[in-house]
Amino acid sequence: MHYPDSLLKDVLSQARTIAVVGFSANPMRPAHYVSRFLRDVGYRVIPVNPGLAGQSFLGEEVRAGLSDIDEAVDMIDIFRRPEAVAGVVDEALAMTPLPKVIWMQLGITEPQAAARAEAAGLTVIQDRCPKMDYPRLF
Repeated sequence: MHYPDSLLKDVLSQARTIAVVGFSANPMRPAHYVSRFLRDVGYRVIPVNPGLAGQSFLGEEVRAGLSDIDEAVDMIDIFRRPEAVAGVVDEALAMTPLPKVIWMQLGITEPQAAARAEAAGLTVIQDRCPKMDYPRLF
């Protein structure tokens, strides 16, 4: 999918807190090293993974699900298979306040879930990686 650089730069400039759904404890997995990169460039990263809930990674407690986050999140970064995206979007749409962005990682698209999020006013980015876009844009 193609997104103008101006949109990607706006999204990455305005986000401050990112929930990473599908976070991995394995430093060799993209869900871990992308999260670490985002933290290292200044974002607050909240890891989300029910299997790791309660543990601490990247200076944050891992949450079981988005419903366990009791503060504003600007962006949801999804590291889950496409068939799991609809459920993640449902959780995101139940958050108060709503996140501003749903970002699906490389190889992940889910048009119906994306359309639901967009209809609720969220910006949706599919099949891209912020770790690849950030250095190119900043």
